[in-house]
Formats: sequence, structure tokens, C-alpha cells
Amino acid sequence: FGGHRPASAWPLAQPRGVGKLTAPSHASPGFKMLSSDTAEVVRQLAELRLEHRDLDMAIERLGQTPGTDELQLRRLKKRKLRIKDVIARLESELIPDLDA
Repeated sequence: FGGHRPASAWPLAQPRGVGKLTAPSHASPGFKMLSSDTAEVVRQLAELRLEHRDLDMAIERLGQTPGTDELQLRRLKKRKLRIKDVIARLESELIPDLDA
């Protein structure tokens, strides 16, 4: 990825990609991806990993701030967990199906 942003540029309440937690519409069990689908999944994974990292930094910074809104902190942590789940699901899509 590109260069790092200074800590003051990291978002607190609205990390990038808000509302983009859904897996691709073709993400059904047993679906064999085409190469263009694989490229799209890889692109989505990169975006989600970046958002996950942004959330991690925002959560850490909020946790160190006196008078932090605990509800906001919990919401960010839950969002981070949902993103982690989507990342795991997309990564599993990249594993080729092996016919036994």
C-alpha cells in the first residue's frame, strides 16, 4: 500500500468504507470463481484490510482519550469484528474447490 498517513489524519467516527460489509453477490457455497471474480475479491480484501487497520488505530486512540464515548468505542469494535468475519469469508472464496 501507499505511504502512511499521520496519526491526526486517521478517522475517529467514520472509517473508510462505511456500509461496505457485504460479501459479493456471487458469494454462494460451491461457486467457482472466474479470474475476474478473483481479482474483485482480492480488491475487496485489500480495502477491508485497510479499513480493519484504520479501525484498529482509531479504537486504540479512542481508548487512550479521556472521556471517550464508550458506545462509540463498542460500535467501532463490533464493526472491526464484522470486517474480520467478511475478510475470512472472502479469503475462503479464494481457496480453490478440490473435487474429492
